[in-house]
Amino acid sequence: MDRSHANQPARTPRGGSLIHRGAVFSVERVSYVGRAGRELERDVVRHPGAVTVIPVLDDGRLVMIRNWRVTVERWLDEFCAGKLEPGEDPSHAAARELEEECGFRAGVIVPVGQFLTSPGFADERMHVFEARGLVPVPRRLEEGEEIEVVLRTPGELASMIRDGRIEDGKTIGAFAQWSLRASGAVP
Repeated sequence: MDRSHANQPARTPRGGSLIHRGAVFSVERVSYVGRAGRELERDVVRHPGAVTVIPVLDDGRLVMIRNWRVTVERWLDEFCAGKLEPGEDPSHAAARELEEECGFRAGVIVPVGQFLTSPGFADERMHVFEARGLVPVPRRLEEGEEIEVVLRTPGELASMIRDGRIEDGKTIGAFAQWSLRASGAVP
């Protein structure tokens, strides 16, 4: 298979026509020229980016949340996360989400990696952080958030991912990046 740039679709400027603007994301209709030379349209979710945090207690357990997700109408086990505010540094957002959702302040927050959550239709970039030196603080849940804090060992979390009890993609992706770094497989 030829992977040269000549066979890739032409790129258009990021701008398209806005068809929806919501509190968290917007949707643009973009046009581009396909390989056969035809003009194509796609609806693209524009997202400001987000953070997720892997909080590690001194005993090695991971602080997670059970989050009631209206979209799928059930509780999901996840790492805490939240969207970036305009111009916000991702490490500040990570500290904020850790306090709001988990009730911990971190002594140290370090970047682990980042990934695109669903590039087939959205441009959301997830920034992954590890938090250590955790000190309890009051949680500050937003209106409508139903969140319980749970503790898991890395082995328990790996088992839950393996058997399908963890369905949240950001949690699976963040844990994979964190685990590879912890194992020394990634510098």
